[in-house]
Amino acid sequence: MSGPAPSVGEFGRIARYFAPLAGPGGLGLTDDAALIDCRPGHRLVMTADAIVEGVHYLSSDPPELIARKLLRVNLSDIAAMGARPLHYLMTAALPRHIDDDWVGRFAAGLAEDQRQFGVDLLGGDSVSTPGPATFSLTAIGEVAAGAEIRRGGAQPGDRVWVSGTIGDAYLGLQALNGTLPIEADPERASFVRRYQLPEPRTALGPRLTGIAHAMQDVSDGLLADLGHICEVSGVAATVSAARIPLSPPARRAAPMDSALIVALATGGDDYELLFTAPPAADAALAELAAELGTPLTTIGAIIPGCGVRLLDESGAEMPVALAGYRHL
Repeated sequence: MSGPAPSVGEFGRIARYFAPLAGPGGLGLTDDAALIDCRPGHRLVMTADAIVEGVHYLSSDPPELIARKLLRVNLSDIAAMGARPLHYLMTAALPRHIDDDWVGRFAAGLAEDQRQFGVDLLGGDSVSTPGPATFSLTAIGEVAAGAEIRRGGAQPGDRVWVSGTIGDAYLGLQALNGTLPIEADPERASFVRRYQLPEPRTALGPRLTGIAHAMQDVSDGLLADLGHICEVSGVAATVSAARIPLSPPARRAAPMDSALIVALATGGDDYELLFTAPPAADAALAELAAELGTPLTTIGAIIPGCGVRLLDESGAEMPVALAGYRHL
């Protein structure tokens, strides 16, 4: 009677599943550290995020999608600085229930996105844990010195822009939690896809250097992340609820009452780029959106003061009791 194939062990897993993902700087994952070349006149941009089983993803999620989301949320941070992604390092803390088949599928997901986004693995670490499974990834990018886009550059008079659409990931999480409104059930698959597999704007981010005054990605929620920009920049912002871009499935999902609009604007996990730019940049941004095929929508304005106000169609402020991402 046959049973599960025996584990190849830590070093065997590294050699079998992760060494093929390594770029030249990773040295075949045979050394204690990696080597990185940095072009003259450029700076390295680095970011790190961790995900924990049962907190950031469901145990039943496909390993390929877990890996791809882990990589993509970090690439989104690189794009939000106006940088081009190059490499990443990853640490995995794996409990006993994670077998070699699971690891192989996880590595296959990384390989797929490495090809799509032009990045490679430099190294990392693998350890055992009683649980839950935990993964930490550090992404490395490159930007011309002085061209990086930070959160703190927003100025009164700037318009507030966001790429793509907002809220599908929130609805995807509701679907996975079993709380999606019945009207939205036909759209369930598209919402879950947006939650499990965000689309980092790696082509857009570097093209916004010299245009955007301040930028970050939408991870905690549109209003919360705009609040981060305002706090660091020492300004305030207004956002028109009617101008927040929603996908056609989201508009079909449920009646667009004020409570749902607030939920979509605060739900998080969108991984779109949120930025401010002067009105003089309108034409350039319209051309860029057309060139990349990426919708860009102006949703509000930067004003003197502090805080973020969400306004209804009459210009009245809408109550926002919750502004930020909530884990599973």
